[in-house]
Amino acid sequence: MGNAGMSVPTLSGKHVVLRAIKPGDLEPLRLWRNRPDYRQYFREYRDITPAMQQNWYDNIVLGDERVRMFAITARKDERLLGACGLCYIDPHNSSADFSLYIGADDLYIDDKYAPETGELLLHYGFETLGLHRIWAEIYAIDEAKQKLLPSLGFTPDGRHRQAHRMEDGKFTDCLFYGLLKPDYGRKKH
Repeated sequence: MGNAGMSVPTLSGKHVVLRAIKPGDLEPLRLWRNRPDYRQYFREYRDITPAMQQNWYDNIVLGDERVRMFAITARKDERLLGACGLCYIDPHNSSADFSLYIGADDLYIDDKYAPETGELLLHYGFETLGLHRIWAEIYAIDEAKQKLLPSLGFTPDGRHRQAHRMEDGKFTDCLFYGLLKPDYGRKKH
């Protein structure tokens, strides 16, 4: 299914608008992802080159129907803030991986844009895509997402001990969170 990523809808909240990622977004997103203080929270542990970023855009964002990626923009001025998405969408098991970060203004995960982005993404996943479960894998060092995910309704599902090697050679635990559609529905009301 070519250009799957371009078929994402525009999702609007009070402070953010989630829209399809455009070619002009690639370089700021790449630079944010390469920041060591951010990269420690991501699966990709290497610096992302422009060629790697373009490959991600062409083959994953635009070419993989199991991925729905969005640019996070400020509603008031359309400024790029970060990226989010539902990845590894599994139609058989009706599940997807939740991904979100704010790169602008040294925010990473804040109290304004990130929660609203998360709510929009969850609504899209459960109500539009009809998912049953949305999950997230984060690292034990990521205290900001350990606060964000429960605030969105996620519950801890488990831990893989010392499963991720950090840049300094030390290991940290991988934490898994999940949110089921019935629990999401109860949280909304």
